[in-house]
Amino acid sequence: MGNIIIKNAAQVVTCSGFSGKRGREMSDLQVIENGTVIVTGGIISHLLQQGEPIPVDEQDYEVIHAEGKALLPGFVDPHTHFIFGGYREEEFSWRMRGDSYMEIMQHGGGIVNTTRATREATEEELFASGKQRLDAMMQLGITTVEGKSGYGLDRETELKQLRVMRQLNETHAMDVVPTFMGAHATPTEWKGREDAFIDFNIREMFPLVAQEKLAESVDIFCEKDVFTLAQSRRYLTAARDHGFQLKMHADEIAPLGGAELAAELRCLSADHLLQASDGGIRAMAVAGVVATLLPLTAFTLREPYARGRTMIDAGCIVALATDLNPGSSFTASVPLLFALACIYMQLTPEEAVTAFTINSAAAINRAGSIGSIDVGKQGDLLLLQFPSYKFLPYHVGMNIVETVIKRGEVAI
Repeated sequence: MGNIIIKNAAQVVTCSGFSGKRGREMSDLQVIENGTVIVTGGIISHLLQQGEPIPVDEQDYEVIHAEGKALLPGFVDPHTHFIFGGYREEEFSWRMRGDSYMEIMQHGGGIVNTTRATREATEEELFASGKQRLDAMMQLGITTVEGKSGYGLDRETELKQLRVMRQLNETHAMDVVPTFMGAHATPTEWKGREDAFIDFNIREMFPLVAQEKLAESVDIFCEKDVFTLAQSRRYLTAARDHGFQLKMHADEIAPLGGAELAAELRCLSADHLLQASDGGIRAMAVAGVVATLLPLTAFTLREPYARGRTMIDAGCIVALATDLNPGSSFTASVPLLFALACIYMQLTPEEAVTAFTINSAAAINRAGSIGSIDVGKQGDLLLLQFPSYKFLPYHVGMNIVETVIKRGEVAI
């Protein structure tokens, strides 16, 4: 918990707010020109306009002179699967020759392939690889990340993934927000008994995860040939009864009606949404479900992008995430994320910044404490090499994050 003063930033891009922003609100970044931010004891204590005197003793603070640089909230990545064993480089080659994501899954690849490797990996191995990924993500300006289990699909490995995330949260500068995703796929030993597998998660896994406080949310892959709407409703309803927040992988590959179900259950977020219907989009807007979009995944799978422009215009709270995972998005490239969101999904630079700060914080129920530069929030900040946030999509594919500050201390 540090004390730091960032003086005279060309822009202080506050993204000010304590809840997710929707529609036109996403365009208002509330920028302070030539502003100063003070963090005291890890918490933002002052936002100063140009020329305002510093109200603290500078000798008690680290001071960064930020002339010519933009200051933003630390990025929040609300959808990743960053704890896993093994890799799937061969499947990438198969996809390049024309095999679809679902065809690869049906031939024993995909999630089930990673499940085998993750079951074989030790906690120490998963911790070491997870730390490397967090280090790389922090270099790109990410200061809080959500991590999902779902590569164990059995009792011990699911708990192992969640325990590793807890250890990383306790030892790494990055904040790790854990999600239990026991219903990521049906493992080989449960094939043909999908309803019984849902029952296993409800009766055995939910109580264990809740008792050990290993996850805040529960997620399910609601998709054709994975888990049905009825199975997803039963799973998520039971999760809520155990005190979990609800998240969904919805309408990624087929227009199944996942967005509508997310609205019905008032999920915290619905993610992917490449095939979300007009009705589902309207329902999410009304229900306040965060629409978390993953353009890096669509790019990697060569699929049409989610209709981010349509969702914003409909009044949805739209967030962005990397979906870092070993199969469909083996990347946490923030520069590419911004480029795809603006160039191909038709978000403005302002909307993209909102979507990866305050709205992505809302997608993990953290908008009250991170995601914006507001007095009382955690001092998670980043400085760009350039004087404006508009360089994020403009300097295509280049990391322009110069300094990362976590709880008032320089981390990068």
